[in-house]
Amino acid sequence: MQVTLTQTDVRGSEDCLYLNIWIPQGKKEISTNLPVMVYIYGGAFLVGGSQGANFLDNYLYDGEEIAVRGNVIVVTINYRLGPLGFLSTGDGNLPGNYGLKDQHMAIAWVKRNIKAFGGDPDNITIFGESAGAASVSLQTLSPKNKGLFKRAISQSGVGVCSWAIQRDPLVWAKKLGEKVGCRTDDTTVLANCLRISDPKALTLAYHMQLTNLPMPLVHTLALAPVVDGDFLPDMPEKLFANAADIDYVAGVNDMDGHIFAGFDLPSINRPLVKVTADQVYNLIKGLTVDRGEAGANATYNIYTQNWGDKPGQEVVKKTVVELITDYIFLIPTQLALDLHVQNAKSGKTYSYVFSEPSRMPVYPGWVGADHADDLQYVFGKPFATPVGYWPKHRTVSEAMIAYWTNFARTGDPNQGYSDVPVSWPAYTNNGKYYLNINHKMNKDSVKQDLRSQFVTFWNSVYLKLPQVADISQSELTF
Repeated sequence: MQVTLTQTDVRGSEDCLYLNIWIPQGKKEISTNLPVMVYIYGGAFLVGGSQGANFLDNYLYDGEEIAVRGNVIVVTINYRLGPLGFLSTGDGNLPGNYGLKDQHMAIAWVKRNIKAFGGDPDNITIFGESAGAASVSLQTLSPKNKGLFKRAISQSGVGVCSWAIQRDPLVWAKKLGEKVGCRTDDTTVLANCLRISDPKALTLAYHMQLTNLPMPLVHTLALAPVVDGDFLPDMPEKLFANAADIDYVAGVNDMDGHIFAGFDLPSINRPLVKVTADQVYNLIKGLTVDRGEAGANATYNIYTQNWGDKPGQEVVKKTVVELITDYIFLIPTQLALDLHVQNAKSGKTYSYVFSEPSRMPVYPGWVGADHADDLQYVFGKPFATPVGYWPKHRTVSEAMIAYWTNFARTGDPNQGYSDVPVSWPAYTNNGKYYLNINHKMNKDSVKQDLRSQFVTFWNSVYLKLPQVADISQSELTF
């Protein structure tokens, strides 16, 4: 059960804990011991489903192309969303993380049963995108998953993203409680009341503001995992020792922040409307509340250093997208890669940037790969629906499926069932290699030190500035 995109009604059912399995067909003898890939969908912990968006009966998360091309078993799972999946009073009365526990139970089900489908229960890879990628990361960090899976892939999201953990869940539990008529002065009473309230009313009680935002959109996501002292015993950055033996791939799209920038500054996508320096500064101020004016000034200076006296609009608009991409996705992903490497025992680490330009005709020509643009290629859409794509898109898709399924098979994206266009070196403390994924891949696609100046700024210089506030969400109305 979840809100519809207009947030005026709900769709789906509470009885939702199902999964789908694809097994590569066409071989005379049934395969055994195939690698297993379990997909966790994104959608801001509010929307989504194991089938994904449906266009002419062609579901986005159809596992067939991955299964057949990579000779792996693909499983897509459901988990509870919105208030039913993530509402929490911040204590034992309503501890939260129900959606994460659903994911855990689904992975455990696969571990117990996949042998019957020809899968290898000792070779499970979990992968996901956006909130699903943060979920994948949090599953690797939870002590509850020891031995359940071997590898993980996070596409545009990690557990250390600012939006992946709700630090003040009680504020939201009280707000939603008030909406459905619960007493909010006592968490026992509140939790009991929420449990018996109408699920549809509870789901609709949380409304995500998308216009006239009082702060950047990323700070408005209210229903997310929490540090519950159990499934997540501590803040994610302190739990990386739990992933010491897990092989890990993490990456971002080069303009992951574009869709979010469009909410924060709608003129980004309007060629005739200018974005001013003041608007950029105010946006930065919203992102850097915790470090006040000093944080805003330092951030503004580093992002506008190449502007010159009269920056053109394309330069200004690209800067906004880079800023938001960095803040929401790229910087935390780099931190997660570093923490994974530092804590790794047997686990290997790989980093990528996906940069195949957006296919959205309404976007300006300078837009690169937007948030979720990678999914159509991972799921083989250029092969499944060839009419909508050019040959170059099939080139990208073939490469991504090869890297992803090789990694699931062997822990090394270069070795396995499929040939790859270029060898992708591991990410290490001294190498910091990453692969730039698009349709023109060659040895120059292997690069080093992704946006290192900005990574150093956010993960070290910025954090040394005195903290003046929490990034609090209490001023949000909904």
